[in-house]
Amino acid sequence: MKKSIYILLFALVFSACDKGFEELNVNPTKPVQVDLSNKLTAAQKFLSSERYDNWRAGLIYQSTMMQHFSTTAGYWAGDKYTWNKGYASSLIDRYYGNVIKSVEDMLVQLDEEAAPEEMKAITRIVRVIAYARVTDLYGDVPYTEAGQAFISASLLPKYDAQSAIYADLLKELEESANALGTGISAFGDADVMYQGDQAKWKRLANSLMLRLGFRLIKVDPTASQEWVTKAIAGGVMESNEDILFLRHDADNKNGNGEVFSADGSPRLSDTFVNFLAGDPRLPILGARRSDGDTSPANLIGLPNGLDSAMLLDLTGEEDSENYAEPNRAIITGETAPMFFQTYAEVEFMLAEAGVRWGLAGDSEAHYNAGVTAAMKMLSLYGDAAIIDDADISTYLTNNPYDAGNAIEQINTQYWIATFLNEYETFSNWRRSGFPVLTPVNYPGNVTNGTIPRRLTYSESEQSSNPENYAAALAAQGPDELTTRVWWDKE
Repeated sequence: MKKSIYILLFALVFSACDKGFEELNVNPTKPVQVDLSNKLTAAQKFLSSERYDNWRAGLIYQSTMMQHFSTTAGYWAGDKYTWNKGYASSLIDRYYGNVIKSVEDMLVQLDEEAAPEEMKAITRIVRVIAYARVTDLYGDVPYTEAGQAFISASLLPKYDAQSAIYADLLKELEESANALGTGISAFGDADVMYQGDQAKWKRLANSLMLRLGFRLIKVDPTASQEWVTKAIAGGVMESNEDILFLRHDADNKNGNGEVFSADGSPRLSDTFVNFLAGDPRLPILGARRSDGDTSPANLIGLPNGLDSAMLLDLTGEEDSENYAEPNRAIITGETAPMFFQTYAEVEFMLAEAGVRWGLAGDSEAHYNAGVTAAMKMLSLYGDAAIIDDADISTYLTNNPYDAGNAIEQINTQYWIATFLNEYETFSNWRRSGFPVLTPVNYPGNVTNGTIPRRLTYSESEQSSNPENYAAALAAQGPDELTTRVWWDKE
């Protein structure tokens, strides 16, 4: 009898304690869902990413393959066309876990909260920027099933064909541009790129459409022209006020700047320095390593494809201290801005659209505007990077637009203007073929002495997602540096 009473009392106490237990374990001061504005800020910062992938995929590989930089350091694999698989996969490793996961989550929340269409449009544009960078660098990548682990428990995403990804990215840009107006988005200042200015986002959407439309030039010239025409009609960037860039600070450091703080080995390539002869940008972008001298006559570029022993054999120099490095007084800081798309790039594309198809008006005027914008935008690095109008005018007088060589001239200037945005440099070089770069043939390279055409997937995919990884290789080709992505056909 006594035992039964104890059991009954225990049951009553337990049930009383359990009543309302769920409510007691919910913090009333903590939101169930993180505010969308905070998520947008985080996603935009994730686009800029961190030292890890900016060092490896951005600088070690692409900046040296594109001969903006060179170095004798052996671990700078891109300078020598050797294969460090962890370095090569660094961008895809970081982007899927950060920015892509963030924007996919945001799109679900935007629908759940019935958010305004302009908020959805801005998020979709950020999403396009992220996926475009990934697919341009790797080719076929997870897209329709990407970022879904917490949304639909899809843990093993398929790799979509780049052709299908591009079709959807362009559709997303068109629809997003159409959804944007002229007011300030509800995101407000949480939008750390445009402060919610819908008109700027609309012009960006069309400018990105212009970029991606031009990517199709080798694989589908007709579609390329159609999308370029549509982008121009929709309204693209109009001045340096429209540049898409991220300001950095001590709490959100520029990943490239963190690399330069940690690694003193990169030098300006002699290819780059030679192209900048007589260019007022040279003393802003470069300085002599040994003493910081920025006198153009004293700035010498380092040839690509050398190690320290080869440099000694070639020049008799034991180190590269007398060669130009990125100017540490101006452009390499951890709080320097990071650029994603610029007005200068847009003007160069408009110039090319005029040459190819008679679009957008006077190609020479667009070329001159592009060069001018590329020089003036450097002022975003600070007063020490301001170039006088007279110096710009002199440069254009000494380097006039050449209608007979326009495509090469335009895209060579594009290559200069995208310095430090090496993802775009590499993509536009593959798309246009300019500037003409002389490959290196470093001993032990894996490309037979040719400039790589892509970077490679994560090694972990071979074991964690083997069927989809194998299907991607069957569709695209071997997971090698020399395999061309869909739009980069010979």
